[in-house]
Amino acid sequence: MSYLWSTVGWDSPLRTCLFLYLLLHSAAEPGESCRFATSQPGMEVLKDNLTVMNNHLEKGCSARSQKPLEDFQENFTIVCPEIQTLVFNIMPTNFQGLNISSNMTELSKGRRSKTRHAMRFPAELGKKTRNAAETRLTCIYLKGSCLFQDEKNSSLLNDDILGATLGGATVTNLSHAVEIQFWHDLVLDNSNATCVFWVEGTGGRGLGHWSSAGCETVHNARTVLCMCRHLTYFAVLLKISSAAIDKDLLAPLTYISIVGCSISAAASLLTVLFYLASRKRSSDYTTKIHMNLLGALFLLNVSFLLSEPLASVGSTWLCCGTAAFLHYSLLCSLTWMAIEGFHLYLLVIKVYNVYFRRYVLKLCAVGWGLPALPVLSILIKSGIYGKYDIRTETGYNNATMCWITDLGVHYALAPGYAGLTVLFNMVILVAVVRLLRLWRSNVENQKARVKKDLWTVLGLTCLLGTTWALAFLGFGVLLVPQLFLFSIINSLQGFFICLWYCTARRQSDTHSSMRSSQTTK
Repeated sequence: MSYLWSTVGWDSPLRTCLFLYLLLHSAAEPGESCRFATSQPGMEVLKDNLTVMNNHLEKGCSARSQKPLEDFQENFTIVCPEIQTLVFNIMPTNFQGLNISSNMTELSKGRRSKTRHAMRFPAELGKKTRNAAETRLTCIYLKGSCLFQDEKNSSLLNDDILGATLGGATVTNLSHAVEIQFWHDLVLDNSNATCVFWVEGTGGRGLGHWSSAGCETVHNARTVLCMCRHLTYFAVLLKISSAAIDKDLLAPLTYISIVGCSISAAASLLTVLFYLASRKRSSDYTTKIHMNLLGALFLLNVSFLLSEPLASVGSTWLCCGTAAFLHYSLLCSLTWMAIEGFHLYLLVIKVYNVYFRRYVLKLCAVGWGLPALPVLSILIKSGIYGKYDIRTETGYNNATMCWITDLGVHYALAPGYAGLTVLFNMVILVAVVRLLRLWRSNVENQKARVKKDLWTVLGLTCLLGTTWALAFLGFGVLLVPQLFLFSIINSLQGFFICLWYCTARRQSDTHSSMRSSQTTK
């Protein structure tokens, strides 16, 4: 196992972190935090290993250890919560290959590793030793990408890293690949997940970097299979976005979102309060639906603004609750947009036989009750709501918010739900525009009518939330404009609806006063 350290440099964070981790656990009784599988007393093996590593570090890694681990003549296993090591004493001439998996490294009976993984070594590995009668194959599992941090702050699948060394030999150019398998519960393919290995000390500021050269990635159901032809440390690199985004865009986009959501939240709240306090409160269904939509947007904007600061508090349950409330507010807003489209269909397209008993009450049951069902079902399954990292392509500058951490649930109940709402409302909007053109075809003052109809269509676009369709245009050269347009327009949606509502109300009051004056005359 001493050769495990010879593959990295003196200033490598891996060397220091592993040594400190084992040192911290050396004071615990065997079986509390770590488990040892060897015929020798577990604590003695660990102390001997720590002595070897410490002497090696104190000598600046320039001198060989006086007591290498090859002095131990048997296989042994060290299993800790974040580090698991299996050392096999093999005979190169009789080596027929080896399969290992996370099932072999349970911390205790009935308690398995947090994530599953496996490695398969070909028989050819025995030919890579330097004519030694015996050698040691060291396999190591690490939980935590901070031990292999590059300048891009790359994100790894489950933060899992698997490594292997063969004595002091450098193993490369194998004709049969080493197979490393990672299990997961995400939606992954070649566009967002790639097998990589660690290249020490070649990155910026003396850091290493992850490389995929010579490794093949195979995606199966809930697994990623990496096939590489050498021994080192392997992982699956997650690519947050399939299109390149400059890291400098994160700050302006965040600023735009914060300012826009703040303005919308204030405008929505003031409009709803003004409606409730107004003596001439309109009792028509359309205005009540508008107020419910503004209320949902107010909750969405406020929960979005709180999601990032509350994520930094460090409270798991608080972040989980914030994420659930943000998700509920988003679903409520989208549902009320769909209700706006349904109500518009009844008013403009169907027209006749549109009376429903307790119409608004039933709409409220749908608008506020339906979104609660998926949110409550997700809350029952712990671990889906929590801290979510927003990363740029470089991954170096990132923000953290409280949101859905499961990609499958995210795509189904965020973009998927929004896509259905936008599709439904776009069909309604197109039908309404066609009717407006038909009604205005014989009007004399076409210019004035066009302006009025344009204003109506813009207002309906905000009410129906069709601008959310921009979320599905984030590819190629459209990516950067889409990000800014989506952030500006949709963060200010509540403000635009308030402007449209106040303008429509003012025009309605003007027409009412004109009719009243004409009647008086």
